[in-house]
Amino acid sequence: MKITATIISLNEEKNIAKCLESLREVADEIVVVDSLSKDKTQEICERYGVRFISQKFLGYAEQKNFAASFANNDYIFSIDADEYLSEKLRLSLLKLKSSNSVMQAYYVKRLNNFWGHWIKTCGLYPDKQLRLYNKEYGEFKGKYVHESVCMQENCKTGLLEGDLMHNTFADKESFAAQQKKYAELKAKEYAEKNKRLPLPMIYIKVAWRFFKNFVLQRGFLNGKTGLFICKQYALYEYNKYKRK
Repeated sequence: MKITATIISLNEEKNIAKCLESLREVADEIVVVDSLSKDKTQEICERYGVRFISQKFLGYAEQKNFAASFANNDYIFSIDADEYLSEKLRLSLLKLKSSNSVMQAYYVKRLNNFWGHWIKTCGLYPDKQLRLYNKEYGEFKGKYVHESVCMQENCKTGLLEGDLMHNTFADKESFAAQQKKYAELKAKEYAEKNKRLPLPMIYIKVAWRFFKNFVLQRGFLNGKTGLFICKQYALYEYNKYKRK
């Protein structure tokens, strides 16, 4: 098996070197599609000898499929610029590459870091993501946000050992801003589909989301950090359904 790693980026000079370094022995080819960064992202990528393509942002799913279209190999490992392979995941991928029996796609477990805290509560772990896939059988779908790889029926999938490390946000303000942005994009998608809920049902969904994340999924174990994360997810739930 040969693997092409694909990355979409925008002003990722603080993160992308660590991402590329973790892929050094795993990826047979790396394709970076950049949304016209103004920082040193391109300069850093060129040091690693990647294929660097500038492309105005098309949307998350479209941009990732665009990146995959440049791959010379069938198997794509889609990774974000603020993610990197744990040592165990790196070894798992190397073992798979030398195997004679492979499936059409593989999930990875993602471990998220919020302003210096690795979070395994709040419903955030194992946060399984389908990231390694054969492009002949699958592609990214999702109109505005929360894109994911959709495989053809009857495709076999597996789970790789090790974690995909995700450096999410340096501070609470960045996290809150992203949740607001994602909620607005989801609300736009729902509006186009004329998907509306009565206000009482929205409040029920908000309350349930907070209770599930903070109590059932043990967000309380992370103290104030867990409380803030769970509040933001509940607010996201409200904003994506709220009426204009």
